[in-house]
Amino acid sequence: MTEPVRDSVEAALDLDEKEIYSHIAHESAEDIIRIISSLDAERARLRGAVVYYRDDWDDLIRERLAKGKRHTAFDFYNPALLDIWEEKVREIKKLRLREKLGYAVLGGVLIITVAVSVVTGDPYFLLGLSLLPLVLMIRDGTESRLDLIYYELTQFFIDELRELVRNHGLRPERYRFKIFSGDYFGVKTMKLGTGLFAVVRTGEGEGNH
Repeated sequence: MTEPVRDSVEAALDLDEKEIYSHIAHESAEDIIRIISSLDAERARLRGAVVYYRDDWDDLIRERLAKGKRHTAFDFYNPALLDIWEEKVREIKKLRLREKLGYAVLGGVLIITVAVSVVTGDPYFLLGLSLLPLVLMIRDGTESRLDLIYYELTQFFIDELRELVRNHGLRPERYRFKIFSGDYFGVKTMKLGTGLFAVVRTGEGEGNH
């Protein structure tokens, strides 16, 4: 049985719908590449690199979610994004708070041991000084965990971009993004001038680089 022939109005409506999807997919991809670069810039700063990148990844994600909700039926962001993002933000805040509390406790112990040394004349401050290596342990542990969180979030958005490009026939080269780390999967990296840029790979079984 042959399919019924559609009239020109039906064909035009289908074309308009495709154009709408294509436009929103393009907008979503442009938002996502800004988020990726912003997240990776924050990760690079954490490791001591001097990075000049103004976008705030948290604000960008909030804007992306707001756009997605307005698009309703034409929504391309992953529904799981909100939960993942909120969980990671909570974890970052907890890590920062624990780091500050750790420094405060160690500082308090050092002050107390110095005060006791002054009162008693005994070198109790040496006990406080012996705890100073813990400062490095707290800092390194916090930075290591934060680096992993930023890596996971960045990789998540790279995966989102790849699915968006693949599902809606977008050209990956059009959505090139600046990165500061070369350890992400599913991307092809390239040096342009002094900067490192990447595009997502859409072929099956392709790795990075």
